[in-house]
Amino acid sequence: MNHHTIAIVSVIGSCLDVLGSLYLAYDLLGGQHGPLRLLTRVVTYSILFGIGYGVGLGLFFGIASGIATGATISIELNRAARGLRHYSLPWEAVFGAIRGLAFGAGLYRILGLEFAIAFGVLITVGQVSAYSRGVRPALDYTAARRPRLSRKQFLATVTRTVGYVATALVCSFLVHRVEHVWSFAIRVGLVTGLVTGVGVTVYPFIEYYADHLPERRLGVIGVGLMLCGFALQSLQYWLALLDLRVTYTANGEAGFADSDRPANHCSAELSWLGLTCLSQRPNMRFG
Repeated sequence: MNHHTIAIVSVIGSCLDVLGSLYLAYDLLGGQHGPLRLLTRVVTYSILFGIGYGVGLGLFFGIASGIATGATISIELNRAARGLRHYSLPWEAVFGAIRGLAFGAGLYRILGLEFAIAFGVLITVGQVSAYSRGVRPALDYTAARRPRLSRKQFLATVTRTVGYVATALVCSFLVHRVEHVWSFAIRVGLVTGLVTGVGVTVYPFIEYYADHLPERRLGVIGVGLMLCGFALQSLQYWLALLDLRVTYTANGEAGFADSDRPANHCSAELSWLGLTCLSQRPNMRFG
């Protein structure tokens, strides 16, 4: 375990402590009409989308896309839950751009800056186009105790899947950064489609409990989050007490020193996805 990992764990623990304290301060923050209902949505949807994207496309992609998707969708669904009309198209374009930026950032570590920019711009344009035709996260909004997937939501999910496959193909052919273009494009589309489909199906259940959680249960959640945060923050001290070794290298990674790192090192995310970085081939020309 290296020092960067320990730092990340400690930061996560601090965030859980802050989140837990907010739940314990439920009454001070306005009760049922305060920001905690929105915060509950943000946390829940970020975890849901983060896990889905992380399993399919790598940890960093899952973190970036999960947080951006969870936060923006929560804001839109929270407005629908209050019985208000959807945001104006410029604001919806901002939400789409945030998600596009996050998707691009997630792919940057895997495929480079050019691919990330092209992908982010194209999916932002696609999302704005969908918004203009009435396809948005709050489409057929409902809050219920059981999951539900309407016909419109199913068609929107299929369209999103096809759109992401097409976008990945276009970017791959334009930027020429990935071997096995079709397999990568299909992976991106299927992961996005499956995560979207699951999210759309279970959101009525999440919406219902976000608006009906009793105060005592919120307090229990707050205590649990603070205990988890304390446990994560104490990891660094347990490592010191147990004399467990923490590796420190010049590049911050365990198992590699600068002197023995391969000259053409492809990112771990690409290897995990089963893809080959074309930049590993010295005789390959781009353009």
